[in-house]
Amino acid sequence: MSRIFPPRIFSLSRDQLLSQLGCLAVFASAFCFYMSTVAIQWSRSRVTIDASYFVFARFLLGFLVVSTVMKVRQRRLNLVNHHLLLGRTLANCAAVYCFFKAVTATTVAQANILNMTYPLFIAIFTWIFFKKQRDVVTLAMVLVAFTGVWLVLSPGGFGLNSTHIWGLMSGLTAAAAIIYLNLSRQYHDTHTILFYMFGLGSVVIYLLFYRHIFFPDTIEFYYLILCAGTGIAWQYLLTLGFRWVTAVEGGIISSTRILLAALFGPPLVAEPALTIAGWTGALFIFGANVVLAARKTKTAWSGTNSN
Repeated sequence: MSRIFPPRIFSLSRDQLLSQLGCLAVFASAFCFYMSTVAIQWSRSRVTIDASYFVFARFLLGFLVVSTVMKVRQRRLNLVNHHLLLGRTLANCAAVYCFFKAVTATTVAQANILNMTYPLFIAIFTWIFFKKQRDVVTLAMVLVAFTGVWLVLSPGGFGLNSTHIWGLMSGLTAAAAIIYLNLSRQYHDTHTILFYMFGLGSVVIYLLFYRHIFFPDTIEFYYLILCAGTGIAWQYLLTLGFRWVTAVEGGIISSTRILLAALFGPPLVAEPALTIAGWTGALFIFGANVVLAARKTKTAWSGTNSN
């Protein structure tokens, strides 16, 4: 056996093993994130739950989980710049709501693909507000990616359906949330940011959409927990994975959610398969994200997905 498989394959160093585990964790996080949207689509045939209730459930469960973790680990809150935490919370609430609304208004595949435009919006914001970080490659990747968006949404013509705006808005607001996240990380630890975001986010969503929030029955509770639980698993797997992979590796692996959405849409939620134009567009967006991730170390914005 050793003649076929060199011994070094079976003797990975600790760093190599942790790197591989980190890659698996980031990939698992992308799958969990995708499954949270599948849960919403599955629920539509059995129950009537507004997108805002799924957002509320996700934030409330996140708050309970983070509070428990902080209690067990005896972590304390470190509130410094409240306006950054508030900006992060409001932008994230908008991003998640628009994203979940896109899932109910279009398809799981289109919603996930459009949500993954957030690195492109970050590149646009960087181009506008940070002159030193402007470069031709970034601009070219943005153009390539938005060509991909058009191919995904309207391969047969030049008109965009108004329902697609939710998906694009989720990418735009997610970009704003990530910028606030990077600024907040300069002053606050991860648990403080998550505690504030989930806690205040739950209150904000409830105040805005309390008419859609009710005491669920067993089936409704199942779908709410399935969506919220996979969403929280995504958050922690991503955080765990990024401890052992580089920002470039993590960014590229996270972008595989585009391909997951395109591949698993038909078998999991009985969505129509992407056309050749749709697949081309998805690959355009994925490729642009890969290039932007590879160049991310040269920019100020190197945060993870904000949803």
